[in-house]
Amino acid sequence: MFDSLPVLPPDSILGLAAACRADPNPDKVDLTVGVYMDETGLCPVFEAVQQAQQALVSEEQTKVYMPPQGDPDYLTGVRSLIFGEAGMAALGDRTSAVQTPGGCGAVRLGAEVLHAAAPGATVWVSDPTWPVHIPLMGSVGLQFKTYRYYSPEMKGLDFEAMLADLEAAQAGDVVLLHGCCHNPSGVDPTLEQWGVLAELMSERQLLPMIDFAYQGMGAGLDEDAAGIRAVLERVPEMIIAVSSSKNIGLYRERAGAVVFVGGDARAAEAMASQAVSAARRVYSMPPAHGALLAGRVLSSPALRSAWEAELGQICQRINDLRGQLRDALTTATERDFGFIGTEHGMFSFLGLSVEQAQRLREEQSVYMLDSSRINIAGLNANNLGRVVEAVASVL
Repeated sequence: MFDSLPVLPPDSILGLAAACRADPNPDKVDLTVGVYMDETGLCPVFEAVQQAQQALVSEEQTKVYMPPQGDPDYLTGVRSLIFGEAGMAALGDRTSAVQTPGGCGAVRLGAEVLHAAAPGATVWVSDPTWPVHIPLMGSVGLQFKTYRYYSPEMKGLDFEAMLADLEAAQAGDVVLLHGCCHNPSGVDPTLEQWGVLAELMSERQLLPMIDFAYQGMGAGLDEDAAGIRAVLERVPEMIIAVSSSKNIGLYRERAGAVVFVGGDARAAEAMASQAVSAARRVYSMPPAHGALLAGRVLSSPALRSAWEAELGQICQRINDLRGQLRDALTTATERDFGFIGTEHGMFSFLGLSVEQAQRLREEQSVYMLDSSRINIAGLNANNLGRVVEAVASVL
């Protein structure tokens, strides 16, 4: 049966990461995979998560399945982060949530609910967007169109072009947006622009679906949620795909949630029921460990306070790295890299050609994508100077 089955090439990003691991150069630098790394090059475990894990292991008495909808503490905590206490009170019973295997599972279950409600719906995605968005949602059967977003010439958001493209969207279409820290560009709308987008979606009866994978890693927990909250003031329905991989550091534990806002309580319940039914078809029951850890962190005042402090330090470090990289590249190349300091989160396009990015890998063992998208959090005091020298050498 499988004799003629083709061997597929590795994922473009994971393949480069593997090539970097195989590189014998002791000074190699990996800026490919979107994982937060600390100053030592390690993806750390939050102290609050370590405390929650020790308590969970000592208290856990069963490995029975989780409830199909997931851990209640985690789902409540996730919604409180997105909406804030005032938003939770205002929305009342119009929200529901289902735990998922990471942000990928949240996007997939969100797509399943969209397809159940409107099989012919078109999803508008930014150009560029996270490469897995279309495969995840397209496997359900949804159709796609793109709207212009990042402009290499402007080295920023071409908001006028974005609006012009979305003017062509039809009532019932879905607009997929990044809640903050746009992947792969790092470029986010301003709060004023979020308001304009909200008005457009309200007027044209478009449904916002928000990929919210980096809350707290751009400007702060509330600041990063401001765009979503602005949209919710103007639209009655929304789907939000949440990942706890980055801001709680639970990458390998696959903790995520799909959050629904309905026009009323019945709609919110129906959306969650459709997601649970889709999960049963796809993977049956949610994984436990990561969500239970996150639920403990988010529901315990002491652990949540400790986690928020540590997340704030991570956010500050990323922003400091942006400033250092901006200044060092500008000095070394006598070119303007000021755009790096205006972006948010872990990603940035350096504006190099494909040939230059390939030369960096082959000649300097500095690994980035062909698009010159880098993970800012892969930089540290030991390698930032080397990266700057390498980039300057190919310009």
